Amino acid sequence: MAAKTKKVTPLMKQYNAIKAKYPDALLLFRVGDFYETFGSDAIKAAGILGIILTKRGAGSETETELAGFPHHSLNTYLPKLVKAGERVAICDQLEDPKLTKNIVKRGVTELVTPGVALNDEVLQSKSNNFLCSVYFGKNTIGVAFPDISTGEFLTSQGNQEYIDKLLQNFSPSEILVSKQKRLKFNECFGKDFHTFNLEEWVYHTDYANETLLKHFNTKSLKGFGVEDLNEGIIASGSILHYLGETQHKKLEHITSISRIAEDAYVWMDRFTIRNLELYNSTNNNAVTLLNVIDKTISPMGGRLLKRWLALPLKNVEKIKQRHEVVSFLKEEKTIHAKIQSHIKSIGDIERLISKVATGKVCPREVIQLKNSLEAIVPIKTLATNCDNESLKIIGDTLQSCDILREKIKTTLNEEAPVNVLKGNTIAVGFSEELDELRGLSTSGKNYLDKMLQRESERTGITSLKIASNNVFGYYIEVRNTHKDKVPEEWIRKQTLVNAERYITEELKTYESKILGAEERILAIEQQLFGDLVVWMNQYIKPVQQNANLIGQLDCLCGFSQLANDNNYSYPNIDDSYDLEIKEGRHPVIEKQLPLGEQYIANDVFLDREQQQIIMITGPNMSGKSAILRQTALIVLLAQIGSFVPAKTARIGLVDKIFTRVGASDNISMGESTFMVEMNETASILNNMSERSLVLLDEIGRGTSTYDGISIAWAISEYLHEHPAKAKTLFATHYHELNEMTETFSRIKNFNVSVKELKDNVLFLRKLVEGGSEHSFGIHVAKLAGMPQQVLHRANKILKKLEQSHSSEELTDKVKSIKDEMQLSFFNLDDPLLEQIKEEILLTDIDTLTPIEALMKLNEIKRMLVKTKAVKN
Repeated sequence: MAAKTKKVTPLMKQYNAIKAKYPDALLLFRVGDFYETFGSDAIKAAGILGIILTKRGAGSETETELAGFPHHSLNTYLPKLVKAGERVAICDQLEDPKLTKNIVKRGVTELVTPGVALNDEVLQSKSNNFLCSVYFGKNTIGVAFPDISTGEFLTSQGNQEYIDKLLQNFSPSEILVSKQKRLKFNECFGKDFHTFNLEEWVYHTDYANETLLKHFNTKSLKGFGVEDLNEGIIASGSILHYLGETQHKKLEHITSISRIAEDAYVWMDRFTIRNLELYNSTNNNAVTLLNVIDKTISPMGGRLLKRWLALPLKNVEKIKQRHEVVSFLKEEKTIHAKIQSHIKSIGDIERLISKVATGKVCPREVIQLKNSLEAIVPIKTLATNCDNESLKIIGDTLQSCDILREKIKTTLNEEAPVNVLKGNTIAVGFSEELDELRGLSTSGKNYLDKMLQRESERTGITSLKIASNNVFGYYIEVRNTHKDKVPEEWIRKQTLVNAERYITEELKTYESKILGAEERILAIEQQLFGDLVVWMNQYIKPVQQNANLIGQLDCLCGFSQLANDNNYSYPNIDDSYDLEIKEGRHPVIEKQLPLGEQYIANDVFLDREQQQIIMITGPNMSGKSAILRQTALIVLLAQIGSFVPAKTARIGLVDKIFTRVGASDNISMGESTFMVEMNETASILNNMSERSLVLLDEIGRGTSTYDGISIAWAISEYLHEHPAKAKTLFATHYHELNEMTETFSRIKNFNVSVKELKDNVLFLRKLVEGGSEHSFGIHVAKLAGMPQQVLHRANKILKKLEQSHSSEELTDKVKSIKDEMQLSFFNLDDPLLEQIKEEILLTDIDTLTPIEALMKLNEIKRMLVKTKAVKN
């Protein structure tokens, strides 16, 4: 007997057909006044949104899970789904249910994904919401970063390390990758990103070029300066394809595409960005550099500051222009205060004009845009009249948008609602027809009030009531106690428990006039508002330009406030190779100190002739890492255009900042702390330049002491002998490295001083010349609250060890090792030693990378151990 085919209702048949087109998305299916979800989508939605999960057709063969919410609550629930990482397809009714006898036509009107969102509840005002696409070429990787909410569109290409750095900097909410390259993406960049896979054919040169040229309506991409970025163009084209697929076709606000020029900005790899805790931290509740320096007021300024921090400048002139503006605003406090006061009145005009372009703007937001543009006018006047060239240029470039502001002012009611359907959107006097209809609507309602009064007096029924419902419109309600007073011409329409409802010819006539007027008013208001929004599209570019300039001004005002509040000084940036900081401070740590406690400032001097490498020794907790980090942060702040936390700073332009600070396992990738440390250090040694700043903290501590000392020594030697002569700060607890100054002229010893008391140690946190001989580890353990019993035992063991390694014993030990080595090495009859000799002679030292050299040393060491074992 054949199995029964499962019956499917027409509605579910329609749902299944639409769901099949969007299998990767959670489908919100509009049914009447609700958005419904079915099956596995319903289970997921109920869990994320905390709404009730029920069953449709419970107990029947068509039973399926169901969860829904009212359609007017979409803006409440949609952000929760997107923030949970869901792609959400919004399926609406495409026709009025009243006008059809068949099942209502439905279709997906928008696909909202983590990287494609315009909803204010999804977006963060001071952060971009970047979508990203990554394309793997033969030798180069292309990348594109649009932010649909602001209209920005950036692209670049480079090697894996460069793309990795950009992904860390831009933190995209969603990354598009070809289906064939998803495993390669995970291998190169990890699994922490939210990815979505596209078909391979989307990533094709001709298709990408055609898509971009069509969007920008140009014949070439030369005008954008990206024509030579083949892989970047392919990534960018795939983005526009994806936006079309997700029903985002109104993209007039994406007016240009810009390249992220690798050679224009300071290079910082992902490890440096993480180690310096610029805008993220692995520690919960940690204060980042951005937390401390962000004094911006506007969303545009907040987003731009993050970009500046991610991409510090390498152009001396551009850096100086920013410094000059900050200096001017710092001195001219009145102008500074006035500009900031006006910026406070400016909303997020960048995202507002994007909403205009995508047709998702509401009347109240258009009024907000107009008010924001009005606040720009006095800023334009102030900046134009300033005695600073850069500010004058900003003032001159700002657009007052007089016609746009006037048009909005005459078209919209100043108290316009959030939703155009609420009515009262269009200003009085803008449309004659609208004003007439409004008059008729108002007089009609007044007429009903007069009619009620007249009929009450005529019939003697004091409790008469005129109301309306959806079934038969306006009616007169009479309580049962007055039934006998109802005139004969009234027509009874409904009987209630305590009353009866009637209609009259007069009531019907006026009802049609009033309802007709109200419907027409709403239609005209929608039409006029829609026309205004379309007309406003011609102002996308001027408003975006204003947004960018206000963002710049906001950042520079913020730097000025930062300098005034925290005693920052004007850094001197030049083309030398020197780095000279007097009384430098850590910008974040100094803000965390208890009230009344002063940060201990330190001097640092590095050059390529006399003092290229500073070897900093000192106990744990003495402040070595802080000195390293503050040096990098001072350079970074200077090159984004900010003043710096130091008495003076002279900085020869830095092109790369490398840090290896702190231990961090990468267990998910199967790498130990030591392996991560070696990977990061190898990256530094292979990429440094003559303008690089290198900061190394406790290199080699992830392995045994002697291995660690050997590696740290070899790395220091490599840095000293390398032609780049990169400026380096090397913090270490290996006091043996102090001996390097005897052999290497540009290595200098410094230590973070401590004061030894009777039973304790005081950390002075002052960097002084000379090496340190003690690590004070037991004292640090005491400060950490280690039990007294453990501390007492540790001191006993330390004394024993110190006694057993008296100078005489050490001398004898060294002599015996030396003799043993001489004996074994001169006995060349040993085949293993002959093999070692050949291994050394055949090694081409000039072609070895640092890590290969270390591995070679380790191999020879193992062979020596084997030789000794054979002899024994």
